[in-house]
Amino acid sequence: LGLSSMQIYDPARGFTFKADGPLDMRMNSAKGLTAAQHLVRLNEAQLANLLAENADEPQPQQISKAILEAQGHQPIETTQQLVNAIKNAFTKSGVGSRRLTTGDETTIDMTVRRVFQALRIAVNDEFGALEALLRSLPMMMNPGGRVAILTFHSGEDRRVKQAFKAGLQAGFFSSISTEVIRATPAEQHANPRSTSAKLRYAIVGGR
Repeated sequence: LGLSSMQIYDPARGFTFKADGPLDMRMNSAKGLTAAQHLVRLNEAQLANLLAENADEPQPQQISKAILEAQGHQPIETTQQLVNAIKNAFTKSGVGSRRLTTGDETTIDMTVRRVFQALRIAVNDEFGALEALLRSLPMMMNPGGRVAILTFHSGEDRRVKQAFKAGLQAGFFSSISTEVIRATPAEQHANPRSTSAKLRYAIVGGR
């Protein structure tokens, strides 16, 4: 699940916070609302809920308030404008009285990542697409068929885990992975992006 390196490396797609570009984030750039257009439509409570649900952001209210305050002064239309709005939240007492210092770079970087992830998921209705796939599995697979899904954050993994468990209880699956499978330390060293990856599998029973 997720997006490809080609999408991340192209600043014009708006997925990366490491280079400035339009705040787009659409997987299909020919349809749907951009991330910038989504932000305009959200109030503080809606944005906070989106950050909590889509990215497990621990301080969603403070971050959403800072983003919308920045947007009130100037429309957020680029990735760098969004990054700046998030970083400015850490100069306010509302976010743990933390300021942008060397010691806080990791915290701030993780917050930026979570905000971008939450918006990307909303823009592309990624959870809706995943849930549709999971509902369709019984119609798509043959007896003895195997499905393996690689997720990269808790919201995805939780949905896959629950669907596989429900499929096992209903008798559709004969076996599922009892524990999440992670990349080995060697693989994580060779491919740092695998660090957050979680793999679950299921096997269809005979019918």
